Formats: sequence, C-alpha cells, structure tokens
Amino acid sequence: MRTSDFDYQLPADLIAQHPAEPRDASRLLVLHRASGQIEHRHFRDLPDCLAAPDVLVVNESKVIPARLLAKKLPTGGKVELLLLRRMSDDTWETVVGGKRVLAGQQLQVGPHAVATVVEHLGGTRRAVRFAQPVEELMEAIGQTPLPPYIKEPLRDPSQYQTVFARHPGSAAAPTAGLHFTPGLLDRIERAGVTIVRLTLHIGLDTFAPVTEVNPAQHTIHREWCLLDEAAAQSVNQAHGEGGRIVAVGTTTARTLETAAACAPDGCFVAPYQGATELFILPGFRFRAVDALVTNFHLPRSTLLMMVSAFAGRERILQAYEAAKALRYRFYSFGDAMLIS
Repeated sequence: MRTSDFDYQLPADLIAQHPAEPRDASRLLVLHRASGQIEHRHFRDLPDCLAAPDVLVVNESKVIPARLLAKKLPTGGKVELLLLRRMSDDTWETVVGGKRVLAGQQLQVGPHAVATVVEHLGGTRRAVRFAQPVEELMEAIGQTPLPPYIKEPLRDPSQYQTVFARHPGSAAAPTAGLHFTPGLLDRIERAGVTIVRLTLHIGLDTFAPVTEVNPAQHTIHREWCLLDEAAAQSVNQAHGEGGRIVAVGTTTARTLETAAACAPDGCFVAPYQGATELFILPGFRFRAVDALVTNFHLPRSTLLMMVSAFAGRERILQAYEAAKALRYRFYSFGDAMLIS
C-alpha cells in the first residue's frame, strides 16, 4: 500500500466555496458496497435511505474561533496561532505560523494579552501558555479557521457549524453534518430512526497531509471523544434489533470504532471518554459502523484512506470519477456520499 494509491485529480472549479442553500439541497451519491451500484440523489432524500430500527449517529462538536493573530515581543513579527487542544487550564496545543517561533518566545495576542511559547511539540506545533483565559481572547478577536482551499470569506460563521453543534472544541467542522437542517432531522426521527449524539473534537490531522510513501508510517494525532452511556445503549439496542448503525462523518465513525474496540464480550460498543489515536486504513475490520454519510475528501488524505477501508479503494475512486463527471461539488462545503 502506498500513499500514491489514494491520489486523484480534481479540477479547481469543483472545490465548493460555499455550502448549498438550503443545506439539504446538496447532492447525495449513494454507493452500495455489496454491488458497487451508484445512485444519484439529493441529501433531502436521506430519510428514504433509512428505516427503523436504524440509528443515525452525529458529532455534536462545535468549531471554536480558534485562529488568533499575534505579534512577537519585542520585534513585532507577525504570528498566526491555530488552537487545537487544551493541554491544561492555561496551555493549548497550537499550530504556529511564523518564522523562528521558539520556546520562550513571548507573543502579544490582540491589543493587550500576552502568551508564551513553552514547548516545541514537533513540526509547526507548539505548547502556548496564555496569561488570560483563552475563551475571552477567542470571543474578542478569534476567527473561524477555514481549510486553505476555501478562498472566499464566510457570509456568516454559522455556515461552518452543524445545526446540532453543542460542545465547543473543534478546529474544523465535522463537515458531513453540514448538510442537515432541523426539518430534515425531524423527518428522519418521524421515520422511526433514532438520532444518537456523540462528540469528537477535531484537531491537527484535518490539516496534516500524508507525506510518507507508506501511509502506515504516518503519525495520526490524538483527538478527544465521548460516547456516553445512553448513546452506547442506543447503539447496542439498535444492533440487537437488526438496525444499521449509520455514522455521519469520519469523526463519528472513528469514535464508534474506538468504542467498539473497548467493548467487553457481549457488547457492540462500550461508553468511552478520552483520546483516540485510531488510524483506519484498508484492511481494518469495522465492528460498529454499517453505513457512512461522508463528504468527498482530499487526495492522499487520511479521510480518503478511511472511506477506502470501508468501501474498497477501487470502488471509492470509481465513485469519485462518477461524481467528477457529473460535476459534484467537493470537500468541506461540497456534496455528500452515503456508503451503505
């Protein structure tokens, strides 16, 4: 297996710059794993693809305004901070953009606040300690961090939040969830499908391409996740009744498979709270996820590798070519797939 096995070419004009309006007007490519058959639908048709006692599992993580602009003290050199993960009350794992930002460097963040780089964590990551609560800084000067391929500004920061986002902590949106509207969720529940909620706070790996020739040598970073007891019970009950576990997004799938790996004999998944370092590559045996709602992912990315593990690399790349031919929209604000 080579990283180049997960490459494909994409015209730049197929990279979506804004979400569909309304959100559930986006297109939905349905890929049936058993046969390889492809259907072309719209996301508002998703309830037609579900039935009781299926459960639909969503990620409630909320994107924080984690992009902060700073200056070196005393020189005034420009620095950009992208907050990834709280390490302690006042210290965050951070991606730092700027020249020679070394341990001990003091930074002016906003008009008055001061932060200190306390540790080099490898690559562009630093541990940064803030002299005042970082929540106050984010509220005052924080910006929503967008992927570098989105060139146009948001008309409204809520465009990059799911309608079920509740728990702040992500550096990027769980983008498969962006297609849902309150009305669509209501239709799904009225169809007898249970909606289960979990949390995974999305961090560094969303922004880290795979550069190794062999993807198995890529280091995937920790992300914090939570599947509580009630959610685990709903998943286990649906599985016992013959329902499918339909994960909305790769983050949800990663959390469910982490919880499945920790489950004792006789349980499908177990409640789980903590870090996950699960890296899903082809050859992985899925234990918890029966169907997956997901977007179209970047070439050579860990996310493309995960969906290839779920449906087969050849079938995924064939589906991507079919989507390109029909001018589906790709990446964070693009169209969706249902892999069933």
